[in-house]
Amino acid sequence: QVQLVESGGGLVQAGGSLRLSCTASRNIFSFDTMGWYRQAPGKQRALVADISYGGNTNYADSVKGRFTISRDVAKNTMYLQMNSLKPDDTAVYYCKAKLVIDIEYWGQGTPVTVSS
Repeated sequence: QVQLVESGGGLVQAGGSLRLSCTASRNIFSFDTMGWYRQAPGKQRALVADISYGGNTNYADSVKGRFTISRDVAKNTMYLQMNSLKPDDTAVYYCKAKLVIDIEYWGQGTPVTVSS
């Protein structure tokens, strides 16, 4: 069983920055893709950004130019650097890891609140 543990969420003012971390219980190179998703109150969970085994990245239009996804294989950790935060970024942020055989694992989520 794979465990994903997120950290780094919190309360920040609009325009501020946060860095989220997702640490896996196994080598992250064993995953086909890893990604960050978010779910705001009353809304469906949606992709924020993901990164493939080969390092290709993909971002939701709403965060392009403000968020950066990265990883540190030696630490089995994926990151999401969030800059120029807006109140609309307020959500619970989840880490997901997917194996090639389409098995997915989710973290427990970390809340991010951006005040105006």
